[in-house]
Amino acid sequence: MKQSVLSLMVLSLVFASSCSGPHSRESQPNIIFILVDDLGWSDLGCYGSSFHETPHIDRLAGASTRFTQAYAACPVCSPTRASIMTGKYPARTGITDWIPGRQAHAGPQPCDRLLSRDFKLEMDLAEVTVAEALRKAGYRTFFAGKWHLGADSVYWPENQGFEINKGGWGTGWPQGGYFSPYENPRLVDGPAGEHLTDRLTDEAIRFLEEHVKTYGECPFFLFLSYYEVHTPLQAKPELSRKYVQKLKNMGADSMQMETTDRDWIRHAPNRGRYVERIRQGHPVYAGMIETLDVNVGKLMAALEGAGLEEKTVVIFMSDNGGLSTAEGSPTSNLPLRAGKGWLYEGGIREPMLIRWPGSGSAGTTCDVPVTSTDFYPTILEIAGLELLPGQHMDGISMVPLLTGQAEAGLRPLFWHYPHYSNQGGKPGAAVRLGDYKLIEFFEDSTVELYDLSKDPGEENNISATKPEKARELLEVLHRWQEEVGAKGMDPNPDHDPEYTRDRS
Repeated sequence: MKQSVLSLMVLSLVFASSCSGPHSRESQPNIIFILVDDLGWSDLGCYGSSFHETPHIDRLAGASTRFTQAYAACPVCSPTRASIMTGKYPARTGITDWIPGRQAHAGPQPCDRLLSRDFKLEMDLAEVTVAEALRKAGYRTFFAGKWHLGADSVYWPENQGFEINKGGWGTGWPQGGYFSPYENPRLVDGPAGEHLTDRLTDEAIRFLEEHVKTYGECPFFLFLSYYEVHTPLQAKPELSRKYVQKLKNMGADSMQMETTDRDWIRHAPNRGRYVERIRQGHPVYAGMIETLDVNVGKLMAALEGAGLEEKTVVIFMSDNGGLSTAEGSPTSNLPLRAGKGWLYEGGIREPMLIRWPGSGSAGTTCDVPVTSTDFYPTILEIAGLELLPGQHMDGISMVPLLTGQAEAGLRPLFWHYPHYSNQGGKPGAAVRLGDYKLIEFFEDSTVELYDLSKDPGEENNISATKPEKARELLEVLHRWQEEVGAKGMDPNPDHDPEYTRDRS
């Protein structure tokens, strides 16, 4: 009897501490953030793919604001993930490459004219993450999937604002592949053959259902960070077979899907590792996309089944562009140029959806450029919370865009990537202001200028015909780099010019 009373008292205290923050109220919406790994801008049906099948995500898009010019803060994963958590550009957090970066495995290469800049290998615990801000305000917080923001467990989700962590740890890819056993210290293995994406969705649904039973109207923040569609390229066998047959039925199995006829490949060292995909049609990758889509649909169905569909904001985003130039080159981002690891649009422009019931934004399209640092202030405003000192420095709230209250003013967006990427991308920085985008490449300080309203594929460098615009944007970029303390690069004393000669 005494034990039962004591247990009830303990449960009451746990409930109070988890769901009675200073700002918590029943009217606050739940927030689900779905982050996909390496998903390209044109990988979904709602963004133009005719080969990949994504009916569930397309349905979500129909109930959302679909952003056409949404950007990741970096062309690789860890920096973008930190930007979402902190609302700060990678140059400000100090995480400017995927952790631990190419140089940790290979060191400086003779082909590199510059030395990749050292960078932070974890997200500082001093950062006030969006999860910490919401948890302090009374939200319950749940994380599942890829974290990749520090090798030591002290930097993992449970120490960065999340009460529950299922599968988030130091590595950025599925260590054991997509089928159990997973070799993941934060995820108990399932039965042999269980699929990782299915499992992560099941964990999220389990949290959702238990939350409703135990906490009722208490708001929650559910961050579902899929490892899909990152390498290794592994799909359920029946789905791979389905898309092999689809290629045959389309008559596309004999079409040219890839090319090495690119100037950058001809000048690349180890050129055999680079192949650029020019047409979507990779059966395994398509199968991975379908598994992702089915699971998004399963989560949305569970949300509806729990009676939370109209009380929950859903955000969908990718962390960098699709993998199109190396490591199997499983997708094409066309009409955008290049892909993951590049500062061209294919490396940084992402599919992005925000579903906010009651905001009047269902089924709308937004062409205003936004970036991943904008999530922090947007989420806090949706939750009715104010930014506190030390929280978020580089984004602006997208609420006016979602509610139609006002158009966003003209502002620059920035990228700073002082590294060589695994996918062939060169070190550089970029700024977008209005329709114009400028890229400065660090090796030789050359600049490229594009008018994205006329040339989204970045085929026509107009820096020579619009030198004043190029100088204007370069000055804007350099002022920003100085403001955030962006680090430059040093010459590589072991650089061998022979590695960059034309090998055609």
